[in-house]
Amino acid sequence: MSATTATARERTKAANRAGFGAFIGSTIEWFDFYIYGTAAALVFDKVFFPELEGPIGTLVAFATFWVGFLARPIGGIIFGHYGDRLGRKKTLVITLLMMGISTTAIGLLPGYASIGIAAPILLVCIRMIQGIGLGGEWGGSVLIASEHAPKGKSVLYGAFAQQGSPVGNTLSTLSFLAISQLPDDAFVSWGWRVPFLASAALVMVGLLVRLKVAESPAMAKLIEKKEVVKLPLTEVLRSHPMLIVLGIGACTIGLSATYFKSTFALSWATTSLDFDRSSFLTIILVANVTQIIVQPFGALLATRMKSWSRAVTVMLLPELILMPLMFVLISTENYGLAMLGVAVATIPHCLYYAALAGMLASRFPAHLRYTGISLCYQLCGTLLGGTTPIIGQFLLNRTGSITAVIAYAVFQVALTLGCMLLLLKRPNHDELAAEPVTAARTAPVTA
Repeated sequence: MSATTATARERTKAANRAGFGAFIGSTIEWFDFYIYGTAAALVFDKVFFPELEGPIGTLVAFATFWVGFLARPIGGIIFGHYGDRLGRKKTLVITLLMMGISTTAIGLLPGYASIGIAAPILLVCIRMIQGIGLGGEWGGSVLIASEHAPKGKSVLYGAFAQQGSPVGNTLSTLSFLAISQLPDDAFVSWGWRVPFLASAALVMVGLLVRLKVAESPAMAKLIEKKEVVKLPLTEVLRSHPMLIVLGIGACTIGLSATYFKSTFALSWATTSLDFDRSSFLTIILVANVTQIIVQPFGALLATRMKSWSRAVTVMLLPELILMPLMFVLISTENYGLAMLGVAVATIPHCLYYAALAGMLASRFPAHLRYTGISLCYQLCGTLLGGTTPIIGQFLLNRTGSITAVIAYAVFQVALTLGCMLLLLKRPNHDELAAEPVTAARTAPVTA
């Protein structure tokens, strides 16, 4: 075996290990984050806000859900800073621990009946810590995988981290589906706590995997050449402001679609429509399994198509029809039709979500990439993704009709498509970095 062949095999092995580590870690992080959304839809109004009845209690519970998104840009800034200065791997170990500890703490938190107003206050504080942890996790997880990727496969390897979202969501739904079989009193008093407490064991598994992953080659090179930036946040805002704006818009439906289904629709279907808790959780579970199966094909499609713009258009245009159809079919209160609508509407945005990470990362230079993509993704989560259940519930309360919610969902799909097409017209820094040094030095770098 030649030295070149041996080196190539070692690089492939390191890339696969990084991809697997990104997948396992992000699965656990998203499991922690999603179980909160499910609990907010089903039980938090009763446990932490018992004096607020009906739709108002649900709205307030969704507001605490949004607090996690409010904190995510803070995590993106903090861990983006250290990730662009000290390395991706170190920050990923810290974020995983933060998520695991805070999630377990929610499972141990007494309710309003035990400690009064302190219960919801502590819930909000812990949710903030959870949000900070996830805010730092996503960017590093994507980069540890995509920056290890063989040439031309950054989107494919970035999809390893993206796959953690539907798997984490599926595990979350399965856990609540199992405990939803309990009598209502048991479910409200202690059953909902089980998924949160299970996080402690999952985090230990994630740490064992993540500690074996090597630092990404791009980051290792920056550290070796002492080319890290002193203040990545200042630099990325100064040099690439329009990338941030377009990146926020481009992330929209990739984030919000899940919350339209698993948080807003879950609450709507079980309170305003004739679905019981177990039935609609099963519908969400089928949609999650659909996403797990279908999502990797989005990364394959983007990798094989010469034009990323064409790939994005093919992925997202059907969602302009399928997202409204989902709400219409749910409103029939027919179990089979609702399941079909939710599953089919999942396909376009999950194809897009697989490719999103690699496409977004390629538009930022390596020395600012962690901070750049974290800002885009987490600010989108705060402004558009995490507000989805709140705005959806507000529109439903205000109008008494699902039509306004449908219009809002269509707007988000159109915004995503337009912003990503504009973003893809910007320079691809992965390609620029692969060019000869002289070419790279003369290539324009614009916002």
